[in-house]
Parts: sequence; C-alpha cells; structure tokens
Amino acid sequence: MPATDSSSAAAPLTSLGRSFVSLRRDQIPPADLEIDAFQHHAADLLLDLLSDPSSDPSSPDLLSLAWTRRLLDSFLISLEEFRAILFGVGATAIARAPLDRLLTDFLDRAVKALDLCNALRDGLDLIRQWRKHLTIAAAALASADPAAPRGEGQIRRARKALTDLTILMLDDKDAGGVVGQRNRSFGRVGSKDSHTHGHGHHRRSSSGGSSGSGSGSHLRSLSWSVSRSWSAARQLQAIGGGIPVPRAHDITATGGLASVVYTMGAVLFVVTWALVAAIPCQDRGLQAHLTVPRSFPWAGPVMTLYERILDESKKKERKHSCGLLKEIHQIERCSRQLMEITDAAEFPLAEEKDVEVQEAAQELVQVCESLKDGLDPLERQVREMFHRIVRTRTEMLDYLSRPHNTG
Repeated sequence: MPATDSSSAAAPLTSLGRSFVSLRRDQIPPADLEIDAFQHHAADLLLDLLSDPSSDPSSPDLLSLAWTRRLLDSFLISLEEFRAILFGVGATAIARAPLDRLLTDFLDRAVKALDLCNALRDGLDLIRQWRKHLTIAAAALASADPAAPRGEGQIRRARKALTDLTILMLDDKDAGGVVGQRNRSFGRVGSKDSHTHGHGHHRRSSSGGSSGSGSGSHLRSLSWSVSRSWSAARQLQAIGGGIPVPRAHDITATGGLASVVYTMGAVLFVVTWALVAAIPCQDRGLQAHLTVPRSFPWAGPVMTLYERILDESKKKERKHSCGLLKEIHQIERCSRQLMEITDAAEFPLAEEKDVEVQEAAQELVQVCESLKDGLDPLERQVREMFHRIVRTRTEMLDYLSRPHNTG
C-alpha cells in the first residue's frame, strides 16, 4: 500500500512501520501486511494530532483552524487507503458474507456524514459573518497617528460592532446554531459546488481526485442542506452508535478485512465528532459516546483524542461557546476584553488606557488575519470530504450489486 502522508511529523513512525513490515514480509501473507500497515498508519495519523506544540513547534494547537485542517487530512488519507485495500486485496470478498453486511452498515453511517458536511459549511459561513464585525471594530480602532489616543468616535464605532457581534453570537447559540437556512449543499446539482472538488493545498493532503464520473446524479439523493428539525447531536449518535465490533469469526472469515471496516468506522466517527465540537452546528452536542477495544493499535490515540476534546468542552470558559475552535474562543475573549476596557471610558483616553486598547485591538487584528487565511482552505477540505464519501459509497454500492461478485 503506497504511503499517502508526506508530513514530517508522521514520517518517522510511518517509516518504522514500513521497516517492520518489510522484515516480516516473508512470514506474513500480503493481505495481512496491507491490513496491518493500514491499522498502524491510522494510529500514526491520530498520534500526530496529539502532538504537543510546546515540544514540537510544527504542531498546531488542539482545535485551532490549522489543527482542524490536519484532522481532515488524516481522514482523507485514511479513506483513500481504506478504498485501496477493499478494491485491492479485498476485492474478491467485498460482496460475500459477512463483509457485505459490515460494509453496508459502514456505508449507511458514512452517508449521514454528508449532512454534517453541509452543516459545517454553514457554520464556517457564520464565522465569516462574525469576522466582518471584528474587522469593523479593528478598523475603527486603527489610527493614522499611532501616538494619538483613540478618540470617542472610534471607541463608539468599535463598541457598536462588538455589541452587534455579541448579539449575533448569542442569537445563533440560543437558536441551536441555525445559520440562515441557506438550503445549500455541496452536492446541489447545477450549483458551483456540484462541480467543485476541493483544490485546497496542504502539506498533508492526500492525492487523488474527488468525485468519480457520474457521481453528480447520486449527490441529489444523498444529501441536501439541513432542515430546521435536523440535529448535529442526533446525527453523531447515528454515525457512532453501536458500530459493530468485528467478532473473531468475522475477522477470520474475511481475512482480517472486518477489522479494516471497523477501523474506518471509528475514524469516521471521531473525525465528525471533533468537527462538530469545533465548528458551530445546528443543535450541537457531544453526548455521543465512544468505546473501542484496546486490542486495536489505533485505540489508544482515538480515545485520548476523544477525551482531550471532551475535557476542552467542560472548561468553564468553553461550556457556553458556539464551538470549541480556538479562534472562536479568541473572538469571544478579545471582544469581551475590549468592551471591558472601553466601558465608561473618559475622553481623551489616558495614556495607560489607550495602550490597553491598542494591545487588545492588535490581538483582534491577528484573529481577523487568522480567520481570513484559514476559513477558505478548511471549507475546501470539508467539501473534499463530502465528495470523497460520495465517491466511496457509489463505488462500493456498484461493486456490491455486481452479480459476478456474489459467488
């Protein structure tokens, strides 16, 4: 199985895994090597997400925009390697019991992730709306003369923008994250997105196109933009609830492929769960529970990731946030800080007070720049996730339906 991850962080672990596999190549059948490599590579990718920025400067902060992009890359890489195994060493077993049943279950869960992709895009659009208010506030506090204190008019304009932002964030949170009911979908036929396959570039992006030929017709029936009654929390429970753990008999009967399907199901759940945790979504909720057998090499990293994000959601300053994304926390903190600093301010501002305003405004500018640089690439990756899931589901359903594969 060719390696698709080119990141320097994961390369040492992956290289060790390949060396280990090559040493055992004479003792273990090729199919077992492929399966073993897939499981360990999934573990490597998840471990990379747990890297500590304090000890590894190349590692982004947990739940930041950069980290969320890395999370999506890990999913796309895993999905491509999953497909390579099933259509490679697993091709003759796909349509036979019990693998056909396990794959059908996985595909039913995967299609539920399409609505989540649409909801996540709406959430990213919402953050763009917030950024507009932040930009207005930052521009209001800018001064042609850095030595001159901020004037009353500047402070009033900034406070008005931040007040509007606070109201918008509270309204969306109280409404469960309903973002304008745009009724849009990555797969809407005739729209720009139905022909866009996500061309964002990232150092860990996996190779390959997006949707295969003819996939547009499938998009219409698979997912539309979410309705008012739709719930991200319920969707996560549907994706992760009761994932069938492969029995020893199933693993033996499928030559180990049952464990590959289970691995991909667990990765799908933890990735979608983390995305909903980070990004504003309609009826957000992290109640869906995850438990995996410790016998899998990726079980430890999956559970650690799950527990770390859950811990973040329980922090006092995060409990009532619209999302756990680091940049959302910065928006809330910067806005609150500037409002507190300028509350009942007397003009002209005292030098000490003006310095505080300038420092807070500078942080506001940095948050705006981070959002400007990170939101579009992240949306392209969410779009790519949508199309890759559609392509995988379409190909597997076509394969399962072929009469000559049932023998």
